[in-house]
Amino acid sequence: MFELIVRDRCTGCNRCVEACPTNVLEPGPDKVPVAARIEQCQTCFMCELYCASDAIYVGPDRDERHAVNEAEIVASGLLGQFRRDSGWDEWADDPRYRCQIWKLGPYIQAGFKQSTERVQQRLARKAVEPVAATSSVGTIAARPESSLKRNP
Repeated sequence: MFELIVRDRCTGCNRCVEACPTNVLEPGPDKVPVAARIEQCQTCFMCELYCASDAIYVGPDRDERHAVNEAEIVASGLLGQFRRDSGWDEWADDPRYRCQIWKLGPYIQAGFKQSTERVQQRLARKAVEPVAATSSVGTIAARPESSLKRNP
């Protein structure tokens, strides 16, 4: 899940904002993106991939955020690792870093399985909860069928 933007590295280009498929990020008042809708993060790493200044850290846990220490993340060498391992930008011509996206297969499959299970759980909960369809006139199910027909 999205964890951190290192403000000292961020150029304010907002490529990460444009790349995010779930609109988690939005431009901040000083052009440094802010996490406006963190609960929508799918942990797709697109923001990290498009960040040419290596200012974004996305943690591997897609279910919840974890407290991270900015200094430790910067010192760890994790910033920019996904771009490098994907062979983007300055790494494109380096034979050591050809696109390694195929390594994500097991993670994508696990994420798909988790998402499917969550949807099934939500649907099961909704099936148990009674839901009445209502309109401004009243409960639709209680109205006779003839009242739903239009008059010529």
